[in-house]
Amino acid sequence: MIIGVAGRNGAGKGELVRFLEARSFHALSLSDAIRDELKARGLGETRERMIEVGQEMRRRSGPGALAQQLVTKLHADRNYAIDSVRHPVEVEILRRCGQDFKLVWVDAPLETRFDRMQRRGRSGDPESVDELASLEARERGSEDPNAQQLDAVEAMADFVLSNDGSLEAFQSRIQEWVRANLAFSRPDWDDYFMGIARVVASRSNCVKRKVAAVVTRDKRIISTGYNGTPRGTRNCNEGGCPRCNDLAPGGTRLDECLCSHAEENAITQAAYHGVSLKQGTIYTTFSPCLQCTKMIINAGLAEVVYQSAYPLGDTALALLAEAGVVVRQIAAS
Repeated sequence: MIIGVAGRNGAGKGELVRFLEARSFHALSLSDAIRDELKARGLGETRERMIEVGQEMRRRSGPGALAQQLVTKLHADRNYAIDSVRHPVEVEILRRCGQDFKLVWVDAPLETRFDRMQRRGRSGDPESVDELASLEARERGSEDPNAQQLDAVEAMADFVLSNDGSLEAFQSRIQEWVRANLAFSRPDWDDYFMGIARVVASRSNCVKRKVAAVVTRDKRIISTGYNGTPRGTRNCNEGGCPRCNDLAPGGTRLDECLCSHAEENAITQAAYHGVSLKQGTIYTTFSPCLQCTKMIINAGLAEVVYQSAYPLGDTALALLAEAGVVVRQIAAS
């Protein structure tokens, strides 16, 4: 789960991030990349410099430069609170990063925000309400596509949290909002097992195609396999299979291929360890070939779930249907 936090100066963005961080969210800021740049130049941090260097970085690498740097640090098994979202392209990049993303806009009146900034006494903060309003005019929007576009970000917010009172009142409001809105999605069983199969495929040593199979029963994994040369022989990527290393055209010289298929390895690994596959489901990143299909049927597997169609797989799919094996294709997630 990723919570993007946006708002104007002194609205309380930092308080929202600290609240979430205290509840096991990992806190990050898009402005950290700007701070790193200022540090590398030997410059102190002021709001004017942050704005100028941020615009410079966006001009150099595009309006999503800060977000593109940040998303490389994200892990799918963590929740994040991300501060300083200031451009609509940053919102779009965060929405595409594969996790549940919500953008929260923290709002407070201008005079209230100025009073808070005066109390915190941060270097470079404006010294009057008019100066704050003038400074924020640069952040609201611009014809320069690389400048901050806070008005556009506000329009993209999924939620607005008002922070016009005390800190205690704001924290209570955050608590209510968290309870009401922070539901998150989980992959269904098909996506879960196929996702694991894609990870298993990364272990393949075949130079032509990485394929994997995961066998499950009662929603638990009982065997896995990926394509490659047999146990104890030279890996395909080390020159072990002449056919693959010659990059033979698809469907040719199959009688010379020394690589075992993923489904074949998943089934033989189960046999090697004495595990029955009867009435199980095999998830495979490609639909099975004819040889693997015969093994699937004879091993007693009840269902085949695949992602991509094997180029020579029509006869195999017909045979599975004749044998009463359920076959389903699911889209890549």
